[in-house]
Amino acid sequence: MTKTDGKVKFTYRDYLHMPEDRRYELVEGEFFMMPSPNEPHQRISAEIEYLLQSYVKKHKTGFVYDAPFDVVLSDEDIVQPDIIYVSKERRNIITHNNIQGAPDLVVEIFSPKISYRDREIKRKLYYKYGVKEYWIVDPIKQTVEVLSRDVAGYKKTGMYDVDTPLSSPLLPDLSMNLKSVFYET
Repeated sequence: MTKTDGKVKFTYRDYLHMPEDRRYELVEGEFFMMPSPNEPHQRISAEIEYLLQSYVKKHKTGFVYDAPFDVVLSDEDIVQPDIIYVSKERRNIITHNNIQGAPDLVVEIFSPKISYRDREIKRKLYYKYGVKEYWIVDPIKQTVEVLSRDVAGYKKTGMYDVDTPLSSPLLPDLSMNLKSVFYET
C-alpha cells in the first residue's frame, strides 16, 4: 500500500492478500470487486474461448486463457479479463501464476453492472500498457466490437453481429461465426 496525494493506493502485494472467495481487480491502485458471471456470460465466454483455441491450435500462433487468471500490468494494475490471447513470440510474459505484461488480445464480455469500467477505464488501461486488440462483447445486442491499437488510441476496426463473421487484424484468416457464440437453447 502506498499513499500519494493523500489517497491510499493498493499494490500487487495487497492484492495477493485479498480473500479468495471473491474476484477482484486492481486498477490504478483501487480495488474493484467483480460480480459473479451469469449463465449467458459463461456460455458466450466458453464459445469464444473454444473458437479462439481452435484457431490457435490450427495456426500454432499462441496461447488462450480465461478468467480468473491474473494479468499483472503494473504493481497497481492487475486485471482478470474474460479471455486472453498471448502470441507465441511473447510467451515469455506467461508465468505459472499469471501473465506479466500486456496480452496481445483481451476479450471482455459486457455486463451492465460494470459497463463503464469495461468500456472506458479498462479501454484506457489496456491501451496504456500496449494491448494490441480489445474485443468488447455485448450479449444483449449480440455484437462484438473489435478495437485495434493505433497511435492515437484504439480504433474500431469492426462491429460484428450474428449475420457477419468476426475477423481480426491481429489473427489473419480468423472468421468467427457469431451465431454459435450467441446461440440460445
